[in-house]
Amino acid sequence: MNAPAPATDIAASIRWLRSTEAIRQRCGLLLEAAKRGDLAHFRLHPERMDWTATYVAQVIRESYPRYDIPYHSRWRHFDVGGVDRWGELSGEIDPADRAQAAADLAGVSVLLDAGAGPGWGYSEDGASARLGRSEGLAVASLDMFRAGQFSGDARWPFRVDAKGLEALTDATLSRGFQVNDANPLVGLSARVELLRRLGGAMRRRPDVFGREARFGNLITYLTQDGARPAVAARDLLYALLDTLGPIWPNGLMFHGTNLGDVARHKLARSANATGELVPFHKLSQWLAYSLLEPLEWAGATVTGLDDLTGLPEYRNGGLFIDAGVLEPIDPPPRDAPADPRSALVVEWRALTVMLLDDVAARVRKGLGLDAARLPLAKVLQGGTWTAGRKIAREKRADGGPPLAVATDGTTF
Repeated sequence: MNAPAPATDIAASIRWLRSTEAIRQRCGLLLEAAKRGDLAHFRLHPERMDWTATYVAQVIRESYPRYDIPYHSRWRHFDVGGVDRWGELSGEIDPADRAQAAADLAGVSVLLDAGAGPGWGYSEDGASARLGRSEGLAVASLDMFRAGQFSGDARWPFRVDAKGLEALTDATLSRGFQVNDANPLVGLSARVELLRRLGGAMRRRPDVFGREARFGNLITYLTQDGARPAVAARDLLYALLDTLGPIWPNGLMFHGTNLGDVARHKLARSANATGELVPFHKLSQWLAYSLLEPLEWAGATVTGLDDLTGLPEYRNGGLFIDAGVLEPIDPPPRDAPADPRSALVVEWRALTVMLLDDVAARVRKGLGLDAARLPLAKVLQGGTWTAGRKIAREKRADGGPPLAVATDGTTF
């Protein structure tokens, strides 16, 4: 029988699995397997990458002709329809508290941003038009935030704290998101449980979230209350993974630690205790991207943006399938969603991470821009996510992804 790994080795392994170096290293192993033709579920057609990069570059030119591309983040969804909803709301918030309040809003909204399902939509202010998918989830969460439904203190409505989150019920979120039999939201109960778990996680880390267990205090922690002028993107992500690890209800457990969005694949082999583990941390990275602007509004500069990886979700991943870079081998029917932990989905997500780095380099070359002018955070926005949505609409009447993946409202 093998002896258990020393605690220091386990701690080092956990820290490594929470790094973007680990994401790229393990996803890279699956890309190499694809190049050898060893994957069970996908064939790789690298000759289609130039076409894909050209398609993405054209989408960028159409959307941002001056290349004034914002970060890919939750803030873009709050502006759907050209309405500056945050600008309107922020005027009601004490300027000294706006960065923290922005972080509060981003945090809770991102964690509510797993797939909504095709049958759900949100009507804003009684309007007849419905907002669906990510934009609808964003506006619904902003309206709940404005109403103080994530705060445990009526005197301070524009905040997200443990008391407010732990009081959430399915009925509260159902009302806020206008859910009924005719307007079903995938994974409603799982979303409530995720936010309640967030409240508990914040209580356990007063060193980060303060005595009031407020999410926005993460900004104060990272900037040392303004004394730290620069925050590394990798430190931002690690802080999120380190403090929020316990919230993921279906996270992979590793020696008693909840790693969150980490899967297994037999081709991601390693001689150490982390063998076959493939980290993604998609929602945590989406949250990291969405906290870039609140950090900047707090006066900090975020460095090392390209340390973060591309997001392995169905718009970016769908782009590579629809563009012919990835060819599914014997794909399941679209009415039989795949398990997010299945080898099929793990391969799709891992290849997406690595191909996003590749396409970003090709897009920069095609547009004559360097990484400083066009970091991955802007390629995603400009960009691959937009191109993935556009090509999906060209390929399928419902604009849905080429592969259906089951969701519980907390992943993918």
